[in-house]
Amino acid sequence: MNTQTTPKQHLPVIIVGGGQAGLSVSYYLQEQEIEHLVLERKTLMHSWQSQRWDSFTLVTPNWQCNLPGHPYDSDEPKGFMRRDDIVAYLKRFADKVKPPVREGVTVNRISIASDGSYEVTTSDGNYSCDQVVIASGGYQAPIIPRMAEKLPDDLFQMHSAQYKNPEQLPDGAVLVVGSGQSGAQIAEDLHLAKRKVILATGDAPRVARQYRGKDVVEWLHDMGYYDISVEQHPLREGVRDNTNHYVTGRDGGREIDLRRFAQEGMELYGLMENYDGENLLFKDNLAANLDHADKVYRNINTRIDTWISEQGIEAPAATEYKADWQPSEERGKLNLADANIGSVLWCIGYRPDFAWLDAPVFNGMGHPQHTRGVSAQTGLYFIGLPWLHTWGSGRFSGVARDAEYIAQQIKSQAAGEEVKSEFASIEI
Repeated sequence: MNTQTTPKQHLPVIIVGGGQAGLSVSYYLQEQEIEHLVLERKTLMHSWQSQRWDSFTLVTPNWQCNLPGHPYDSDEPKGFMRRDDIVAYLKRFADKVKPPVREGVTVNRISIASDGSYEVTTSDGNYSCDQVVIASGGYQAPIIPRMAEKLPDDLFQMHSAQYKNPEQLPDGAVLVVGSGQSGAQIAEDLHLAKRKVILATGDAPRVARQYRGKDVVEWLHDMGYYDISVEQHPLREGVRDNTNHYVTGRDGGREIDLRRFAQEGMELYGLMENYDGENLLFKDNLAANLDHADKVYRNINTRIDTWISEQGIEAPAATEYKADWQPSEERGKLNLADANIGSVLWCIGYRPDFAWLDAPVFNGMGHPQHTRGVSAQTGLYFIGLPWLHTWGSGRFSGVARDAEYIAQQIKSQAAGEEVKSEFASIEI
């Protein structure tokens, strides 16, 4: 993009991160004619190109893509864009926004000056600003546990962020650790490629793809689930720790049923806990993990049934999922050599890494504390985090609402007005 700008010592607003969240804020700041600069460590939208596997698809239908001024613009609203289509959609968004951006600039440190402004130290010089938006995302530092150091040096290991396709991996069985969205989808990708897969499960829930005539996402949308705020949710801020449900948009969308994979030859284990030098050690909770996933699946369907009944909606009859496969025993140990494991894929998520942000806005786990993206530190905002405000915040469906709200907060702060906790002009 030909949107590079020359360095300027002081700006009203700096946005850190050039993904869809950062550019959404830029869109609204431009509407309000507020001068700002986007600093992007690599290139705009780079994570969608570099940190997604070849067969990656959205797990939510295309119609939910609704970035500022850029709703879904192709001919499969009920389909699920693949990685290359997502990248193209986001490029069209960036071309519309035309953000003032400096790409290839790493933010090394942000600190608070004595007058309350922000000092921004980068790989391309120093800046200062009155307000700053952190749009670097919630998936920053890939988690690889310390037990990985115990595994043999010649065993191939990689994080899900690096995975592209089965051809990357050496011969032998593949141990996939983690059954959240990435783990379950990558396990399926390998399984469909006829690779031997050993899956160490966790407590991730699952969800149906289609139920009673519609995609479950459409039912949940109609029921208002994507608009429930953190403050309204029974778990309050604890909902931000929830694991996403596993499902896939692959081949037009379908459920992921680990029990069916087991019937087809995938080996399932409970939570992996350690390695004793010869054996991988697992917690005896495979049955509990599968039952928990199915319980969530059934509960969501039951809520849909209730909604259909209460609203008097005509829909196909309800169906009940029956578990056709049960583990015959809990296997707490697996000999690494006997299992012929040639590679390990760590699919256990990410941890926050805001070490470069020197501001008193973090909890004991290193997560930023905020209300709808607004921190207690005047002029410091976050966007693009899961459950920033609603379930939709971490999706293409909710980022526009979050960005508009933050842009209004920035405008009020710049005008010296009292910053409100809510804006009546934005529907919740």
